[in-house]
Amino acid sequence: MASCAFCRIVAGDAPAHVVLDDDVALAFLDVRPLFPGHTLLVPRAHHETLVDLPPELVEPLFARARLLAGAMEHTMAAAGSFVAVNNRVSQSVPHLHVHVVPRRPKDGLRGFFWPRTRYADEADAAAVAARLRAGLAGSDPTPPR
Repeated sequence: MASCAFCRIVAGDAPAHVVLDDDVALAFLDVRPLFPGHTLLVPRAHHETLVDLPPELVEPLFARARLLAGAMEHTMAAAGSFVAVNNRVSQSVPHLHVHVVPRRPKDGLRGFFWPRTRYADEADAAAVAARLRAGLAGSDPTPPR
């Protein structure tokens, strides 16, 4: 869909700091992250919500979300992660996307009030994306305990 911002990223027609890229999904850094490393995972094909996602794509998409959550903890020195999907309400781009966010105790997130930040610059975002890619390439998806 030419009007979809995420479809343009998937097609390579819009810039993004890509973390994961395969035949099922694309993951890239959120431009307004809750914390550095906040990643959006999208199916390559346009599906507006989780309800619209064909059943045969649910497991492959969430297997990748699991990998990202593990990499997030290893590479971003996070104590855990927050994984979430909005369907229509609070969905700023109408293309299914899974938020994978690094979490730490006392990181300031309370309830559903999430102050957004920005990366210092493009080099900072590129460095964070590279760390996550490296973590995905060589890590066991199970985070250390």
